[in-house]
Amino acid sequence: VTAGVLRGEKSRFQLFGDTVNTAARMESLGQICKIQASQSTAELLEKSGKSNWLNPRDDLVQAKGKGMMQT
Repeated sequence: VTAGVLRGEKSRFQLFGDTVNTAARMESLGQICKIQASQSTAELLEKSGKSNWLNPRDDLVQAKGKGMMQT
């Protein structure tokens, strides 16, 4: 992730990078009352003994620029 202040009429703080893009894609594909986690985050939860927190989707989602994703 890269961050910086963009200048123009109004200065604003902006984040860039693959992590930010993935989060934006996941947000647009979300389901009501569900929290999405990437496959890598799900694997970390499983390793820490929190697999009971996970309820994987039955289907893969098509994320623009990312391809098929399991969330």
